[in-house]
Amino acid sequence: MIPSELLGCPAEPPTLRERRRGAILDAAEALFLEQGYDRTSLAEIVKRSGGSLATLYDLFGNKQGLLHAIASRWGDETALEPVDRTAAPHQSNAEVLTRYARRQCEMMRSPRAVALMRMLISESLRDREFALQIYRDLHIPAVEELSALFAGWAAAGEAQIDDPEAAAKLLLSIVIGDSMLHTLAGLDDEWLDNDQLDWRLRPFLAHFKIA
Repeated sequence: MIPSELLGCPAEPPTLRERRRGAILDAAEALFLEQGYDRTSLAEIVKRSGGSLATLYDLFGNKQGLLHAIASRWGDETALEPVDRTAAPHQSNAEVLTRYARRQCEMMRSPRAVALMRMLISESLRDREFALQIYRDLHIPAVEELSALFAGWAAAGEAQIDDPEAAAKLLLSIVIGDSMLHTLAGLDDEWLDNDQLDWRLRPFLAHFKIA
């Protein structure tokens, strides 16, 4: 049991190491976006963040480790918080899922996301192990979160989803499946708008009877 005097207490302030990590990540992301991943040196990142090269190596290993950490932070920002029922108690499951899909599309077509995807694609083409790591750390958690959501809906009789994991992969393909190809081709004007996304979602919602 949590002591009553601890309830409502503010979170512990970040440690010096956490602040250093955040500062390095912020500096690295800013420089990567300003001048490109390949053209940014670790020395420039250290100069802007105010840390040291030794600290950077200790926290991230190398520049590729920095890119992975930036991608992971971005992945955390796009997690399934909008699907949480408490965020929209009066909305149907279909409305909640549509809201989530729209948010994903909106975030994926932001200039920051487009630039980051291009960097990840480029580095993944050069390094298969990096590509697999990004897949494991960004794609798999998104599939698992959606799978758990769909399994809960199915168990509650709110949807007819016999394979939650396959349904999760299908939804992600519907929502962001074209994004990587468009990003790789530089087709920034080819992103789905809400009407196009809703059109794609209708057969998905109908097939799985998500009311």
